[in-house]
Amino acid sequence: MYINNDEFEKWMEKLSTKLNEIGQDIKAMTGKGEVNILDENDKLLDNQDLAFLLKVSYRTLQRYRTSKKLPYFMIGHKTYYRTSDVRAFVREHMELQQFKQFEKATRGDK
Repeated sequence: MYINNDEFEKWMEKLSTKLNEIGQDIKAMTGKGEVNILDENDKLLDNQDLAFLLKVSYRTLQRYRTSKKLPYFMIGHKTYYRTSDVRAFVREHMELQQFKQFEKATRGDK
């Protein structure tokens, strides 16, 4: 199944809205301050997106998650990464060229 960029962006906006709603529900249940899961300038990447961008396998991403080098969260059984977390990970653990490629690819999404 192919999904074009516009449809993907709309879907990601809906997901972001839903995550923020869940965060508000958590805030209401715990009585704590505002919980914002996703910044307005941040985007989400799933395993497929990130593996493609970093040119690594799904297993390599799993190793990064297990070793706690790469922050992630799950919704249902699907793994997501914030682009800000991925940028920090790439800056710290990858070569400069790979970081520049990732920056170029994610900057084009804005």
